[in-house]
Amino acid sequence: MLSTIMPRLGRALRIGIAPDGLALVRTSLWRHERARLLGQVRAGGGNPAAIGVALAMLLGEHASAGWPVTVVLSDELVRLWQVTPPQGASRMADLQGAAALRFQALFGAGVDGWKIGADWNATQPFLAAAIPQPLLDTLAAAARSHRFHLVEIVPQFVAALNQHRRARRTGAWFGVVHGDVLSVAAFDGKTLAAVRTTPIPPGADRDWLEGHVAREALRVGLGRPERLQVCGPAPKGWASSAGRLKFACTLFEDETDPLWPDSARLALTGRAP
Repeated sequence: MLSTIMPRLGRALRIGIAPDGLALVRTSLWRHERARLLGQVRAGGGNPAAIGVALAMLLGEHASAGWPVTVVLSDELVRLWQVTPPQGASRMADLQGAAALRFQALFGAGVDGWKIGADWNATQPFLAAAIPQPLLDTLAAAARSHRFHLVEIVPQFVAALNQHRRARRTGAWFGVVHGDVLSVAAFDGKTLAAVRTTPIPPGADRDWLEGHVAREALRVGLGRPERLQVCGPAPKGWASSAGRLKFACTLFEDETDPLWPDSARLALTGRAP
């Protein structure tokens, strides 16, 4: 038994799941070991059935029994939004009710069939995320079938925000790029004002980014930020350069192999350095 446990000490598996593909990555706490891409498969869409088929193919090629596994979901598969707590909120039910009402207002449907998690806060706006319950059921079934320990299921944006929390400057907006999607959290000082997700058009340059940020600032009733901090494989041209006075843009260093697929880079989002 000891021989089967020892190789896993300090190591874990991470699965990145996006509508177009999945990847399995092995990580290690040991600095001399780099993350290793174990496998990838294409997915037939973002519905739970298609993801379940792709996940079975991916895990069928690699032994995962007994391993701790973290799943990172691309933002296309989840819902992200800002919730303002009601005045006088004193119970968790008050906050959950506010999150549900805001969800319905933004997405045009109730929360039935969704699992909501949040940084619940009764005194200031907080970030909420919802994952489809059928997708959670698919992941739980995979854990039972392949006998791995499902330790965390997290949206990519939440994982990235937590990973870079200490580096985020007060007043700066925070963005995450995955594939052709940009998710941005707009902050008013330290207060979360909104979370917006938009497709990135082909050839999107710094001018597109500046126009997008300006439009989002108008939509949420804020001034343009002094800085935008972005993680993920963002276009290099977005970074600050001489003559750019509208706002600064900082691209967090992406340490993943540039030849890795987006789903593998997704899997590593939020990994401890």
